[in-house]
Amino acid sequence: MRVPRSSLMALAALLTGTLASAGAFGAETAALDKALADTPPSSSPAQSAPSDPVTTALPDYKPDAPAAEPAPAPTVAAPVAPADPLGAAILARFGDNAPLLLRLTAKDRDAIRSFYEARAYKPLWIADGAWTEAAKAVAARLAAAGEDGLDAHAYTVPNLAEKPDEKAVADAELRLSAAAVLYARDARGGRINLASISRLITPKLDLPAGNEVLAKLADAGAKTGDTLQSYNPATPGFLALKTRLASLRGPAPAAVRPLRLPSGPALRVGMRDPRVPLLRAHFGLETRPAGTFDRGPGEPEDYDSVVAEAVAKFQRGRGLPGNGVLNVQTVLALADAGRSARPTGGEAELIVNMERWRWLPGDLGSDYILVNIPEYRLRAYRGGTLRDEARVIVGKPESRTPLFSGLMEYAVVNPSWYVPPSILKTMAPKLAGYGGKTWGGYEVVRHGGHISLRQPPGERNALGFIKFMFPNQHAVYLHDTPNRSLFSASKRDFSHGCVRVDDPFRLADVVLPDWSEERLKKLIGKGERTLRLPEKLPVHLAYFTAYVDDGGTYRTLPDLYGYDAPMRAALGLPGGGNPAMARLPDEAPRRKAERTATSAPARTVQRRVTHRHVADEWPDNRYEEVTVPRRASRRAARADSAPEFGEPGLWTPAPQQPAPRSWW
Repeated sequence: MRVPRSSLMALAALLTGTLASAGAFGAETAALDKALADTPPSSSPAQSAPSDPVTTALPDYKPDAPAAEPAPAPTVAAPVAPADPLGAAILARFGDNAPLLLRLTAKDRDAIRSFYEARAYKPLWIADGAWTEAAKAVAARLAAAGEDGLDAHAYTVPNLAEKPDEKAVADAELRLSAAAVLYARDARGGRINLASISRLITPKLDLPAGNEVLAKLADAGAKTGDTLQSYNPATPGFLALKTRLASLRGPAPAAVRPLRLPSGPALRVGMRDPRVPLLRAHFGLETRPAGTFDRGPGEPEDYDSVVAEAVAKFQRGRGLPGNGVLNVQTVLALADAGRSARPTGGEAELIVNMERWRWLPGDLGSDYILVNIPEYRLRAYRGGTLRDEARVIVGKPESRTPLFSGLMEYAVVNPSWYVPPSILKTMAPKLAGYGGKTWGGYEVVRHGGHISLRQPPGERNALGFIKFMFPNQHAVYLHDTPNRSLFSASKRDFSHGCVRVDDPFRLADVVLPDWSEERLKKLIGKGERTLRLPEKLPVHLAYFTAYVDDGGTYRTLPDLYGYDAPMRAALGLPGGGNPAMARLPDEAPRRKAERTATSAPARTVQRRVTHRHVADEWPDNRYEEVTVPRRASRRAARADSAPEFGEPGLWTPAPQQPAPRSWW
């Protein structure tokens, strides 16, 4: 039986790949070559064609070139169970689907597991069935989380029995680790889903990984409490609010053990109830009312003035009305006596603004710029010291300035403004037939078949004489403005998102150490020029409605964008309302300007600014008076009442009609 030539060639290729690396071409290769020589060619045209991939590849064959072997498939080693029972119990607890702590993410749980896996599942906090000193320091820090504006209820420290078994030890061990990890994440700003407040709040949070937190605590020794606390901001603004929060709360109430009372009616002086002896024992009072000259000792169940005063003292220490009446609120507070009172409205105001400090980097740097949007103020720091400050104009509520941190890289003197594509595409058909080089103060720039509009530098340029660039996803920046009279207003929310700076050359003198204010002003009118900063400068666009100023005075500001209420709701603080209803719209809906009547042959009308650009600013004179001829009035009215362009909520003026030609 004759073997087909194609099969022999396939076999040759297979032997080439498998035997070339060993140089084993001996008798097998010789026999194969002889078989190929003795085999007559096939009569099939497809097999005898010169383009056959097998026959064309054979002449290029090199026996001394070893073929690449396929990479071995990765093998996943199964976790090895620890030999000691406690380690095995910790590993088994990870296999349990029961959560270690509420709000702990699956990613954090996996990170905690990787930490214990690296240490062969040896416990970190428990030795000989008892908490270590490091564990006690961590537990104390978690219990005092309210000092840093956090909620101590979220970091429950598990109880450890007197003689716990391995399963109980493993559960307590991992629950304490989970509480420490969650505290560290919350201290760095992980408590709130910022997108639920506004899509314009986009800081880059430095949230630590769970295994990194535990590794840091493991190396801290007896200072684990201080190490855990260090995840909170150490900036002066945060510490000033923390100090005020402590003074507002006053001394912490004395620790009182919980007391769980049976259900019953509210008690007032003169009533009798079987729960009164429990109250007397709880507060360390006499077992029965003391006797007087007029009467003998009372009954143990009498709710007299002594018991009522003890209840009133407890109520005042927990932020409840100190009326001495044993009501439902007091019974619940007695059952949960170790917890502090719910924050008041003033405390909530502080906690919300302390939370906003967590959105900023842990280290602001020695040189940086901080813009507080509700304050309409910019502050520039050099060497950690306030160098200068200036008034600013920020975005309107329907076109808010975003909150984030960026790095200023360069400044542009005599900047140009290009009409964004979102606006230009609506004008392109009308500009295509316009043969001039300028149009309403703009330069018409043609690149092949593409048209763009450029507003040249000058005194009327929308960006003024200088802009400061820190690239970001929102395409906002700091810049000058020709409308300087607006800085005299006390409420300065006039812009479309960018931050306009009063006297920007003073700011340039701060951020450009090689360029003085006088030297920069000499560049005005000499063409656009880019000046790079010697080092990138952090810029923080922040939102503080309560702060302590440099003189130590506590100040509050109006909530310009309405962020306080949804933040209170998200943090479970009073004044937040329903969390599901707290989210505000991020932008106003699209709207159309009103059309102008056209009854008169020629008249003066107010034309509304309708075009908006996304990245840049424009003067705020939203209306202008123009004379519209009768035959062009309908078209002019339709053009001026077109829907706003680009993203909704921001506006720029329509370019002026050129004279004497008309583009309509």
